[in-house]
Amino acid sequence: MSFAEDVAKSLVELCGADAVDTRRETREMSSHDTWPLSTKQAMAQQHPHMADVVVTLGSFDQAAGVFRIATEHGVPVTVRALGSSVTGQPLPVQGGIVLDVSSVPAECSVDETNMTVTATASFNGGALEDLLQAQGYTTGHSPQSLYRSTVGGWIATLATGQFSSMYGGIEDLVTGYTVVLATGETAVLKASPRAAMGPDLRQVFIGSEGTLGLVTSVTLKIFPADLPTALETFALPTVQAGLEILREQALLGLRPFLARLYDVDEARHAMKDASIDRPILFTGSRGPAAIVAAETAVLREIIERHGGESLGTAGVDGWMERRFDFSTVENLLASPGGFAETIEVAHNWDGINGLYAALKAELAPLADEVLAHFSHVYTQGTSMYVILLGRTESDATAIERLQQIWDTAMAVCLKHGAELSHHHGGGLARSPYARQSLGSAHIVLQKIKAALDPAGILNPGKLGL
Repeated sequence: MSFAEDVAKSLVELCGADAVDTRRETREMSSHDTWPLSTKQAMAQQHPHMADVVVTLGSFDQAAGVFRIATEHGVPVTVRALGSSVTGQPLPVQGGIVLDVSSVPAECSVDETNMTVTATASFNGGALEDLLQAQGYTTGHSPQSLYRSTVGGWIATLATGQFSSMYGGIEDLVTGYTVVLATGETAVLKASPRAAMGPDLRQVFIGSEGTLGLVTSVTLKIFPADLPTALETFALPTVQAGLEILREQALLGLRPFLARLYDVDEARHAMKDASIDRPILFTGSRGPAAIVAAETAVLREIIERHGGESLGTAGVDGWMERRFDFSTVENLLASPGGFAETIEVAHNWDGINGLYAALKAELAPLADEVLAHFSHVYTQGTSMYVILLGRTESDATAIERLQQIWDTAMAVCLKHGAELSHHHGGGLARSPYARQSLGSAHIVLQKIKAALDPAGILNPGKLGL
C-alpha cells in the first residue's frame, strides 16, 4: 500500500468512502480558486497546486479526526469552502489533503434580544443575509463575494464589506466563534459584549487563513435592515480633492453607510458612462431619518467646499443594483489571452496619494486599463482598490503578465510602506512578500504557529510560513 493509499484508507474509516476522493478530476477542480492567475492556469490545463486526496466533511465533528490522521502521517491539510478566494488561500502547495467543508449542513439561530446570529462556518453569506433580511435584520457585511463566500471564510481572510464605513470589517462584527485546533482541541472564543480577561483571543484566528485552526461556527452582530437610507452621486475636480473629503469626514467621526471614490478611469465603468471626465464619489447615509438628514447635510457641505457637484442619485442607484456583478473580470478571464486582476492595498493619508500615482504609473504598461477606487475609510487612512484589464496573444502570456503585475504592485507598495492587503488576505499571491511586509512582527506569527500547530499540518506555504 502506498503512502497516499494508507492515508486514504484511514480517512475512509473516519468519514466514509463517499467522502474521500482521489480521482484526478476532483483533485484538479480543488486546485483552483477564483484568483485570476489560477483561473488562467486552469484554462491552460496547468494544475500546480494539486492535493493527493479531497475529503468532503459531512460534519465539523470529523475535523479533529482528520487532523489526527494528518499529524500521524505528516500530511498537510488545506481547508476549502466555496473557493471564492482571489489570492489562492485554499490552494495546497505541498499536496496532502484538501478538506472541503462546503457540504457541512448550514444552520443558524438568531438572538433578537442581544442582536446576534450564530451560524455554522459553512453557511453561504448571501443565503444568511437573505434569511436575516426576511426577518428585518442585516449583518451589515456585504463583500462583492457575498453570495460566493462563507461566514467561516470571512473570519479566515479578515474580510470586509462595501458598507464598512458604517458597520466595520469582520473584526468589528464578530462577537465570537468556535475553532478546532490542529491538535484536536475545540476552543470557544467570545466577548459578550466586551471582556478584559487577558488579550482578546478572538483576534488570533481572524485573518489566519486556515494556518492555525478550523473555524466551525461564528456569532455575528446583526442590525435593523429597514432604515431610512439616502444615496447621492458627486462629481469632483480631482482624486486629491476626493481623498481630502474622505479624510475630513473621517476626522469628524462621521460613519456614512457608503463612501466610494473613483478615479476617472474607473468612474466610467462605475457610472456606465464613457463620457465621464471627472472623479466620482458615491455617498450614502443610513439610520433614523433625523440622523440621515444631519449626516447628509454635513457630507454635502464638505464635498461642495472641495469643489464637488451633485449629480443626483442615478449613478449610485445603478451601482447598488450591480454591486455583486463580477462579470467584467470573469468575461475577460474567460477569453483566450484575456486577463484581469484586482489588487487592494491600504495606506495612511500622508501616503495614499503618492501610492495611487505610483501604482497607476508602474502598472500602466502592463494592462490596457488600470482602474482605481477608494472604498474603506478610517481615521488614519483608506484602502485603495486597483483593477487591471487587458488582452495578450495567448493564455500563456496572460499568465506571465499576471505574475508580472503582482511583482510590480507588491514592489511599489513595499517601497511606499503601504499595507499589501486590505481585505483579500495574503494567500499564494502575497505569501512571498509576507515576511518583508510584517517585518519583526512575523516572528510573533511564527511562534503562534509553532504553538497551535506543532506538526505544521495546516495550510503550509501561506503568510510566509
